Amino acid sequence: MNIVNIMWAGGAPYVSVHKVHQQILSHAQPGASVSSWLLQGQGSCCNDGATREWQLSQRLLKGRHLWKLLQPWMRSRFRNALKQAGTQVLLLDGLGVSRLVLPELRRLPGVRATVVFHGKTRLHRGDIALLRSFDAQRVKLVAVSQTLATHLQQDLGVPVHVLRSALEPQGFRQALLPRDAARQRLGLPLEGGPVLGAVGRLVDSKGFDHLLDAFALALEQRPDMRLVILGEGNERSMLESRIKALGLEAAVTLQGHCSEMSMLYRAFDWVLIPSRSEGLGLVLQEAVMADVPVLCSELSVFREQLADAGRYVRVGDVAAWGQAIVESVALDGSQVAQAQCQALAPEQAWQRFSQTAGELLGKP
Repeated sequence: MNIVNIMWAGGAPYVSVHKVHQQILSHAQPGASVSSWLLQGQGSCCNDGATREWQLSQRLLKGRHLWKLLQPWMRSRFRNALKQAGTQVLLLDGLGVSRLVLPELRRLPGVRATVVFHGKTRLHRGDIALLRSFDAQRVKLVAVSQTLATHLQQDLGVPVHVLRSALEPQGFRQALLPRDAARQRLGLPLEGGPVLGAVGRLVDSKGFDHLLDAFALALEQRPDMRLVILGEGNERSMLESRIKALGLEAAVTLQGHCSEMSMLYRAFDWVLIPSRSEGLGLVLQEAVMADVPVLCSELSVFREQLADAGRYVRVGDVAAWGQAIVESVALDGSQVAQAQCQALAPEQAWQRFSQTAGELLGKP
């Protein structure tokens, strides 16, 4: 079995997407040949095999203006490369990759594809027609949560499989650093007031801007708290300015991207997830498996995972977030974390994920 995994881009902003594909590919049949392609960016990708870097421009990929004239040539390059690789199964990263690759599938008989949707996306009429044009056994559409699958099915009018992303619990927990070691790695004090963590790309959808406003309110009642935001993105300068304007320089750290993040969750007393929208939210799973309680936005995708054990706050409600932070750090965090872990049920979630991923990559 020859499997080609095609990703939109490489680099730190796409780590969580790569992680999902890596978990899927870990369930390929024994002896399968797996390779990954990056359309943009550089770096290793989602498996131990070679990663091919195509170094394509954003304009060419999106086919805007005169760049559209070059897309047939680019697609023919992909088709020839897939033939040379003896490709039998494609794993495609979302809509952007699908727009480029799926039209060539009509000239590649015998090749099957699975399209993985990681979040909400705007579907144009042409996208809907493209995704509907293939037999469901040849092109399978997959969403990383039931919530996302439901939205996509409503828009597409065709079945969307649920592959709720999950992490292998035992390996993840074994790699975790204990509290003191994790804090030392992040340059945090070992003692003192509560340390709160927030993890994700510094982009609008993650809601870190209103989190800063809420944290400033919470500090008025609990001035001993600290907030560490781990991640990188195009909103860094805006967030830095907001921290300065709110006078939070001594209490808030923008740590940047950290390749060891999955090891460091136990540095935090609570993890805050103020997202405006999410396809799934692996940070929630990682924090809960690290035995760290989570305070998150009131999103259906989070309720899908934590049910009544979650602590939820309305999206963007700064005053409510500020009060919820104060109330949360006053609780017994270990009890909250235990209840959230029982709700998430990581072992069972991993079993379901493993079975479905194996079916997608195996025989039709």
